[in-house]
Amino acid sequence: MFFFSCLILFLFILIGIAFFTLLERKILSYVQSRSGPFKVGMLGLFQPFGDALKLFSKEFNYFYFGNYVIFYFMPFLMFIFSLIYWLMYIIWLNFISFELAGLFLFSLLGFSVYFTMISGWSSMSIYSLLGGMRSISQSISYEVSFYLVFILFFFIMGGFNFILFYYFQIYIWFLFFFFPLFFIFFSSVLAESNRSPFDFSEGESELVSGFNVEYSSIWFSLFFLSEYGLMMFMSFIGCLMFFCSDLYSFIYFLKVVFLSFLFIWIRSCFPRFRYDKLMILNWKLYLPICLNMFFCFLIFVIYIYFINFSKK
Repeated sequence: MFFFSCLILFLFILIGIAFFTLLERKILSYVQSRSGPFKVGMLGLFQPFGDALKLFSKEFNYFYFGNYVIFYFMPFLMFIFSLIYWLMYIIWLNFISFELAGLFLFSLLGFSVYFTMISGWSSMSIYSLLGGMRSISQSISYEVSFYLVFILFFFIMGGFNFILFYYFQIYIWFLFFFFPLFFIFFSSVLAESNRSPFDFSEGESELVSGFNVEYSSIWFSLFFLSEYGLMMFMSFIGCLMFFCSDLYSFIYFLKVVFLSFLFIWIRSCFPRFRYDKLMILNWKLYLPICLNMFFCFLIFVIYIYFINFSKK
């Protein structure tokens, strides 16, 4: 029953990713005053499946060099890890309840940069290698403040289980208490998922598509699916952390769609950020804000515990 439930979950995730790409193409076309996909099926609804068949049937150039096993294996591993994220998603019907889901999420996020780095290194191309190196320095910059945001919430709630976000936000959202942290979280998610304006590892203008320049056909599609799956998962996590007072209601899923829409909206409006400015932004602005808020709430929680202990 467990494996059957996982199979159904992953199947609907892949269908959601397919229609998320259609949503992105439609929104970008409306922003740029042009027609989006409309020929394949009614209103272009079958366009994602047509794109999938086209990508999977493309010719792949097989390279024969020292790292070809790693070269072919990395996209599949990255795709599998993007599906493992969804095992942490809260399902009431006796599915999975991670008591240490936050630590598990940290482990998976820490692994994500290795796939980009090793894919770029094993391609035996200077452009791919530069894309992998940029992703490493980028992740070092934003992950410190990104993890501090999670650690602050876990410290306040007293646990690593994601279900605690629901119980702590029944009456009021965390957004009203941690308004600056929402923007730090969202911009870090943009960098984590290699989305505009922080898509430095895939910068076409200076890297010729970066770490995935040597990949094509199904191998390129797996990178594509992994990034969009991570965006969808982070939209759910963002709603769970900052807007979760009505879990599994229709309004909750509308908030998830809105956060997913923000990824596309930002891509259509902002140019690519400069590489060194992202590092300055994270080290000189995001990190001091997160540390100050962390120590403020640390003192507050210690004071509350001290008052309760003195009363007893």
